[in-house]
Amino acid sequence: MKEINLLPNKKIYFASDFHLGAPNHEKSLVREKKICQWLDEIKHDAQVIFLVGDLFDFWFEHRQTVPKGYVRFFGKLAELVDSGIELVVFTGNHDMWMRDYFMQSFGAPTYRESQEYLINGKRFLIGHGDGLGPGDYAYKVLKKVFENKICRWLFGNILHPDLSLKLGYAWASHSWQKHDKEKDVYVFESTDKEILFQYCLEEEKTIHRDFYIFGHRHYKFDLQINQNSRYINLGDWIYFYSYACFDGEKLDLIDYKTA
Repeated sequence: MKEINLLPNKKIYFASDFHLGAPNHEKSLVREKKICQWLDEIKHDAQVIFLVGDLFDFWFEHRQTVPKGYVRFFGKLAELVDSGIELVVFTGNHDMWMRDYFMQSFGAPTYRESQEYLINGKRFLIGHGDGLGPGDYAYKVLKKVFENKICRWLFGNILHPDLSLKLGYAWASHSWQKHDKEKDVYVFESTDKEILFQYCLEEEKTIHRDFYIFGHRHYKFDLQINQNSRYINLGDWIYFYSYACFDGEKLDLIDYKTA
């Protein structure tokens, strides 16, 4: 378990599901500028920033090639890291093919699986959340294919990078159009139907965490698992523009639009 002790007047920030690149360059650029504005506003008291997956609508890292663009976002991350802020990155189902670019460029550890942290004495489980919980079996099969080392090697080495990225962007665009993430906002019905909440319930039976922090669902959740444990879903930066902030004692889920 990794341990973080907050310095005086410092905070931990969490955000996910930027989906940069979607649905087109123009709309993505507007979102990218807003994300950079938010990062600029929190830099005065941020000690660690967790970026919890699906930062890009599609990302595939070849050994010597990465997708072009996102220069404002990358420039802002470099500025924050150079000022002493720690960056931790998780991959999501749209950008699971990250390699070591973030580590080399920003010193940011990059994780695919959920990770445990002890922050100021509070236990956190943090991850993107895709593939966890009951059901969603079709995606779980697809996830195994996408994460298969042979499939990744074939996609990255047989196809020219221009072609592989074109196919990847086409797949991501199809997913975006199918679910129209700017309009089709998930409506919460009950905790019985929230698969990540059910996952947290099962996890809590075996080991206690104070906070379970996930993305992926594109909806803001702050649900009590029991008297001492909460499930936080970070929402997204497409519809909600939301993030979480932990000051060492309390954790808040905040809308950037109205903050």
